[in-house]
Amino acid sequence: MKYILLSILLIGAINSGVKAQDSGRKIPAVEIKSLDSSPFNTGDIQNDGKPIIISFWATWCSPCKRELNTIAEDYIDWQDETGVKLIAISIDDARNMQKVKPYVDGQSWDYEVYLDPNADFKRAMNVNNVPHTFLIDGEGNIVWQHNSYQPGDEDELYELVEKLASGESIN
Repeated sequence: MKYILLSILLIGAINSGVKAQDSGRKIPAVEIKSLDSSPFNTGDIQNDGKPIIISFWATWCSPCKRELNTIAEDYIDWQDETGVKLIAISIDDARNMQKVKPYVDGQSWDYEVYLDPNADFKRAMNVNNVPHTFLIDGEGNIVWQHNSYQPGDEDELYELVEKLASGESIN
């Protein structure tokens, strides 16, 4: 019995970076903070029926920063072509939270960036490690997620965004 349980746990660990279809779960409503520390409720995230990307990241996470910087290179085109909105959620804790705004300002990201210093939104979205990226359809359903980052992952993400923006299913 021990071996079966260990096998299941090992398979789960191996598959943790696999892209997964989520079954229409909605974005949970959780209080987080804007970069100026004003409160923001994640239940208010919307994009007029267009796709939304939610990316969990941290200033200490090199793959996170590579992913967001790579997307930033084409983000304006992505917005023009699909209307997509990217929301970056920093999971930096209270000790590191003050590093987020200077980093973001130095990158000139056109994203909305929020702070989740108590990890409330992270827990509500079942994020275990970063980067963790979610794709939300025009009705607010989580339709895809992926954790980790390898160069080229942004191309697959954009293909999915294009499908959603044109009304196609991403199954």
